Amino acid sequence: MSQAPTLPDHIAPVSFTGFSRDFPGFTQALGGSFARYGFAVIADHGIPQQRIDAALAAARAFFALPEAVKLAYRLPVGGQRGFTPFGVETAKGEAHHDLKEFWHVGRDLPPDHPYRGHMADNVWPDAQVAEFHATVGWLYGALDAMGLKVLEAVADYLGLDRHFFEPTVDFGNSILRLLHYPPVAVDGPHIRAAAHEDINVITLLLGAEEAGLEVKDHDGRWIAVNPPPGALVCNIGDMLQRLTNHRLPSTTHRVVNPAPERRGFARYSTPFFLHFNSDYEIRTLPACIDARHPDRDPTPITADAFLQERLREIRLA
Repeated sequence: MSQAPTLPDHIAPVSFTGFSRDFPGFTQALGGSFARYGFAVIADHGIPQQRIDAALAAARAFFALPEAVKLAYRLPVGGQRGFTPFGVETAKGEAHHDLKEFWHVGRDLPPDHPYRGHMADNVWPDAQVAEFHATVGWLYGALDAMGLKVLEAVADYLGLDRHFFEPTVDFGNSILRLLHYPPVAVDGPHIRAAAHEDINVITLLLGAEEAGLEVKDHDGRWIAVNPPPGALVCNIGDMLQRLTNHRLPSTTHRVVNPAPERRGFARYSTPFFLHFNSDYEIRTLPACIDARHPDRDPTPITADAFLQERLREIRLA
């Protein structure tokens, strides 16, 4: 009797050098990882580590401030700008909040832009952390630019024009989240962030080399995502899953606590949630519909309507 094939227990990195050296090969490797896991690990991404470290240092300095100082930057804008304290965000369907606090940076819009009615201005803790604006603002731009390149490969993988996504995300309500998971007791809760899927188009994550991120595989197993140092983790969000008729899955993931001897250490990460433009209509791509794969979401919805619905579910609106 033949043995069942061994299922992979890790996500193999894809080198970003292929983007310029062998775009078709890079596209297939990246798209194949997305189709298999909903996640990909991108090595050699070229974002300067020294500048990433500077932004992370500014984030650590902010989170180390007294709670009263941090709360001065909590804004009533659906959790999409400024500070969100510990004990607020709760995964859909969960009774207990996640064990994290975070800071949100969004897109700066021109003064007369029509999206200003629902996309607030950023706030910056310049008086407390002088380097915060420059370093974190730079990181937002770097990840926004990287996201466009990832979407070029996604478009090619789907058989679309390579630049299909550019006009759909150029003024998207994309968010850089600076995350701080405080230390927990050795006998504390096992989960830092409960199982969930991301709302947006794609997420780009720096800082996942710190243990804890896990992805739920097709058979229900949890696979630890342990990328090499300096790599970028990228995953499909619900908006792109809907657009592609689930050809690219938005995979359930979570953040668990590390081994007991490491629970006295904080965890920091910087996910960038790339979004469609607010009025972009998420309508299933015709190329992703056939007799075997009927349209799962025949009623289109705008990106902002989709976002607001989901923010209410996780107590951020």
